[in-house]
Amino acid sequence: MPGEFYVEGKKEKTDLSQILANQSQILTNQDEIESRADSIKNQTDKLAGETPGEGTTAADWQTAEADVVSIGASGVRNKIHDLTVSIHNLVGTQVTARLYKTVNGIERKVYEQRFDTTIDPPGLPIVNGSWAIHGVLRVTLQSNDAADNGKAVDYDFMLEAM
Repeated sequence: MPGEFYVEGKKEKTDLSQILANQSQILTNQDEIESRADSIKNQTDKLAGETPGEGTTAADWQTAEADVVSIGASGVRNKIHDLTVSIHNLVGTQVTARLYKTVNGIERKVYEQRFDTTIDPPGLPIVNGSWAIHGVLRVTLQSNDAADNGKAVDYDFMLEAM
C-alpha cells in the first residue's frame, strides 16, 4: 500500500505520515534548543565586559574641581569593575577625587577621598570591585597646587553591561 512500509526486524506496518510528524516535532525541538542556546550565548557574552574605557583629560585642577570622565549613560544599566585615575603628572599634596551620580533624579556626591602625590601611588584605584550603576557616573579631581593647572590626568575603567 502506498505510504506504508515494513521496518526490518518489525513485523508491523509503519505509516509514513507518523514518521513525517515525528520529524517535524524533532525540527521544532531543535529550533527551540538553538533559540535557548542563542539566549545563553548573549548572556555569557556580556561577561567579557565592554571595551575598556581609557583616556586623558587636561584641566585647571587647582582653579576648581574639574571633570575627568563621565562613565555610562542615562537609563543604561552597567557594572563598573575598575576605575583607575593616574595623578602621576600632579604635584599637589591634596588631590581630591569625587564621584557623582543621580539619586532620585538629582546628581549627588557619592564618594570623596583625598590623596597626596608625595606619598600615594600615581595610579589611584577609585573603584576596585563591582558597582552597579544605571546612569552616568561623573568623576572629578581637584588639587591644592596651582602648578597642577593644565596638567594631564589619565584614566582607565572597565564596564560590564547588565
